[in-house]
Amino acid sequence: MNVSGHFTGGDGTRAVRAGLPEPVKYEPTLPGPVFAAHFHLPGEPTGPYTYGRDENPTWTHLEAAIGELEAPGQDGVETLVFASGMAAISSVLFSQLRAGDVVVLPSDGYQVLPLVRAQLEAYGVEVRTAPTGGDAQLDVLDGAKLLWIESPSNPGLDVCDIRRLVEAAHARGALVAVDNTLATPLGQRPLELGADFSVASGTKQLTGHGDVLLGYVTGRAGEPMTAVRRWRKIVGAIPGPMEAWLAHRSIATLQLRVERQNATALLVAEALRQRPEVTGLRYPGLPGDPSHKVAAQQMRRFGCVVSFTLPTRARADRFLEALRLVDDATSFGGVRSTAERRGRWGGDAVPEGFVRLSVGAEDPEDLLADLLRALDESAD
Repeated sequence: MNVSGHFTGGDGTRAVRAGLPEPVKYEPTLPGPVFAAHFHLPGEPTGPYTYGRDENPTWTHLEAAIGELEAPGQDGVETLVFASGMAAISSVLFSQLRAGDVVVLPSDGYQVLPLVRAQLEAYGVEVRTAPTGGDAQLDVLDGAKLLWIESPSNPGLDVCDIRRLVEAAHARGALVAVDNTLATPLGQRPLELGADFSVASGTKQLTGHGDVLLGYVTGRAGEPMTAVRRWRKIVGAIPGPMEAWLAHRSIATLQLRVERQNATALLVAEALRQRPEVTGLRYPGLPGDPSHKVAAQQMRRFGCVVSFTLPTRARADRFLEALRLVDDATSFGGVRSTAERRGRWGGDAVPEGFVRLSVGAEDPEDLLADLLRALDESAD
């Protein structure tokens, strides 16, 4: 099955065209999902599609699309899609590490990473952690087999110098994986910054509608990616064809969504900065943010998530309850704004009044009015 080649031009053009097959008269531009557990396979299994756990034509188009966004114009790059972001994360960590190896994780990363740490340690892998900010992971790199970076970090939105960390890790013989979920490939391209893997949850802004669980790994062709593919086969953590098709369909509007949501996120951050009850405001695109200088050097867009702290847990709960245009939900990146008091999960080292806000595609004026009204109504 032929997939069209690299497209030049802007991000919008690339997103709309990414991964589409070569035009065939009377065929759809984007073929529908292929539901197949097995394929006709006479003789030796030399074709591209043999069994539904290993390959699927719908995945092929989606993987090509993501690869064109993560590494445009680069040859020798592979993308593999997974059933969820955690399946993608696990595929890299557990395919590359063995008993006795050392891995460096962020201490302020996604809240499921502590569970991953416990499992790695149970398998005999030494796990070291350090914060994202200040490139603190540099201090614990010696002897590491793999460095895991999350920049911007979730939920604290700290940023590290990816190029600097990659150079230091490679000098020590370590591979580098970057969780690119929050930035998206339109905001940051880890492989261009030297990383070996770009990993993300496609559940978030990549698909953007809050209705698909998906993950992916993009990396340079070679044994590390071969090991990731082998892990996917062993574990069977594969996406359904409908999810893969929906994801590809959604990518066509990625640039439109990202531009709108990022622009509104900056407006929201600027408005929240004026509120006396708001402390600890973080948004990498805000000129006064502690991470802005580094972020501006390696990011083209700064994401749709804004984090901040209200004085108390009760104040944060009242604020969230008063919102009308913002759903109280635990994901981010969707066209509908979401927010939550992150401390309710107990897995993040954040204050009780810490709020993670994901800015959606609503009219900026309406969203700002809703946020400011909720802040007023939630006051003591």
